Amino acid sequence: MEKSSSGPFAGRKRQLGFAALAVVLVAAYLLSRPDGQKPVDAAEPAKSAARPALTVSLTTPQTQEWPQVLPANGNVVAWQEAVIGAEIANYRITEVRVQVGDAVKKGQVLARIASDSVANELAEAKASVAELEASAAEAKGNAERAKELKEKGFYSSQLNTQYQTAENTAQARLAAARARLQGAELKMSKTGVPAPDDGVISARSATVGSLTQPGQELFRLIRGGRLEWRAEVPSADLGKVKAGDIAVLTAPDGQTVKGTVRAVAPSVDPQTRNGLVYADLPAGSVVRAGMFARGEFELAKSPALTLPQTAVVLREGFAYAFRMEGEYRVAQTKVVLGRRVGERVEVVSGLDAKARVVASGAGFLADGDVVKVVDGISK
Repeated sequence: MEKSSSGPFAGRKRQLGFAALAVVLVAAYLLSRPDGQKPVDAAEPAKSAARPALTVSLTTPQTQEWPQVLPANGNVVAWQEAVIGAEIANYRITEVRVQVGDAVKKGQVLARIASDSVANELAEAKASVAELEASAAEAKGNAERAKELKEKGFYSSQLNTQYQTAENTAQARLAAARARLQGAELKMSKTGVPAPDDGVISARSATVGSLTQPGQELFRLIRGGRLEWRAEVPSADLGKVKAGDIAVLTAPDGQTVKGTVRAVAPSVDPQTRNGLVYADLPAGSVVRAGMFARGEFELAKSPALTLPQTAVVLREGFAYAFRMEGEYRVAQTKVVLGRRVGERVEVVSGLDAKARVVASGAGFLADGDVVKVVDGISK
């Protein structure tokens, strides 16, 4: 005889049976789906796309006509430098009128030399001339009277010759005295040391109270204030530079100075195999004589594929640009750089003209980064 189930255990068995039935029905439903996909749990968050590393704007290389440049190094020197000294020796300097850096004019007195003793010599020379002029006049009169008396038969030819000789001697002595007078006057004019040309005083060794010496340098003058850059250029490149080419120097403080090639040396140093190129510099420029300067010569123009300098990154001694691959990802591309003009740089190789390149901020990117592009293509 069967026993019927009753009580709390019977209700629990029915609940377990309903749960098992529900699981079987869900499994049957999943197996019966035609696409075989599993349903997405609403509680599970959706996977988000990769976040961009940087927001960037893009640029493309531009082709521009740039001059070819030839880099060089050299010294800035005076175009011509005059050495100024006293023309009379063993006289004391009484006044110095100029200092280093002063601009002077031709003929301007730079220093004064004591003139007391020279004035005495001048006065003595003038007195000697006056005396000999009187003697010469007397000798001339005697010679004329002797000639008249000789014609009348009162004087012999010998005596007449003596008077004529005396006249000639007096005239010769007078000429010598006049020469000494001219020398004294010239010496007096040399008590002032004049500037031989317009220019700028670059050195001064004259001091008040010192004695002048033969060949002693008192001042040094940059003629016309003109400076030039004497650049050393390898012999292989010397033929590329012509008179009239533009030379651009970089001063020690970073300023640029433009000059013009005046001449190219006809010979090459056999030790260094370099030749000199002489470039005139403008008056009043920031460079000074004696400076060492780097610069370059601008030669004929040629096409250049250029990028802004902000688009180029220097890493481990190499130059890189970040080129777009697809719409959102960048690729680090090694490039070879050439000329630089202003804020742009020439790309010799590594990019084509149609490449899209990150314009700025490339230093914060790495190869393969995802970026957000704004503003389209910038110039």
